[in-house]
Amino acid sequence: MFKKTLTLAVAATTLTIAAPALAQEAKIGFLADVTGGIAGFAPGMVDGGNLAIANINEQGGILDGQDLTSVVADSGCDAGTAGPAADRLVNAENVLAIFGGFCSGSTIAGANGSAIAGNVVMISPASTAPAVAELEDNDLVFRNVVPDSIQGVKAAELLIAQGVTEVGVTYVNNDYGSGLATAFSDAFAAGGGTVLASVAHEDGKADYRPEIGQIEATGATTLVIYGYENAGGGAILNQAVEAGTFDLFMGGDGMAGDALLATRDAANLEGMILTQAAAAAGPSYDALVALAEAADQDPAATYVTNSYDAVFLLGLAIEKSGSLDRDGISAALREVANAPGETILPGEWSKAKELIAAGTDINYEGASGNIEFDDVGDVAGAINYFVVEGGTVVNKGLID
Repeated sequence: MFKKTLTLAVAATTLTIAAPALAQEAKIGFLADVTGGIAGFAPGMVDGGNLAIANINEQGGILDGQDLTSVVADSGCDAGTAGPAADRLVNAENVLAIFGGFCSGSTIAGANGSAIAGNVVMISPASTAPAVAELEDNDLVFRNVVPDSIQGVKAAELLIAQGVTEVGVTYVNNDYGSGLATAFSDAFAAGGGTVLASVAHEDGKADYRPEIGQIEATGATTLVIYGYENAGGGAILNQAVEAGTFDLFMGGDGMAGDALLATRDAANLEGMILTQAAAAAGPSYDALVALAEAADQDPAATYVTNSYDAVFLLGLAIEKSGSLDRDGISAALREVANAPGETILPGEWSKAKELIAAGTDINYEGASGNIEFDDVGDVAGAINYFVVEGGTVVNKGLID
């Protein structure tokens, strides 16, 4: 069963907002956290989404040949910023759908603030918090990224398998950090490990030595950081390295990205483990690699594959729905993403357009992995891990 519908009070609001005719423009809103905690890799995600739009427009555009356009609203990886940003996209720009948010708090705030009330489908490429799946969203909020309920468990299993049985954890005090830390801690304990300390931290501070000190006092020599490299998580990593207490660091996807080593002495992070959703292998990924490299983009950068897939899927759903109207996009999204259907790879817009016009079912196979939306709009998937070795971040493959 799909997620619960809104209350009558909110439903009444929906009628008043959604009733006016929308301007006939094919706009997708990008609720993009280009500033804030993930500013180090969010611009690459925006570029990945825009690459999908470029591929669509190069091959005939949407419906009767209209160009698809993107409208970016910076949500700042902050719920207070994301609410007004989403409102602008929904009610001023009249977008058909939203790509984003990237941070979980941004997605939740944007959905609850205006997207759900405005009948606007959202796909997040990076919001991994379990709370996203709990939204009462009228089947409007989707994500094509593996949720933290999987990432945290796999990270715990990896450490246990490597003989690490005691850790300290620090996490950013928001939906992302707390959700990932809880999933990790529960799984680590279930596997026989002990979380010696679990300490929340707030972004925006200059000094995290008190939080680090709480963990040091327990005797922990492995530090798990679930935060953002460009914010508190990165500062904690720097100050923990200075302290010299910890032998091993682990971080989640929020700590990944080129800036991790670009701004630090890699020798200090030798052996650090990072976890992140695994991209697909095979024809889908190969197709996106060719498209991205032709556009001078890095297909292996954080969540670029997810970003391309999310926007391409929104384009397919609009095409399948048959009109520049928000109604029907949610149902169409499931039809183009989920089996059965003829396989569509990244970039195969003209093929998809012809098949849709002929009434043939299609099944988009994503570069980010198998995209089969379940009844809460989530996908299953696998987790890769990476290790800092010899001054570079080395992909070690899937966590078994």
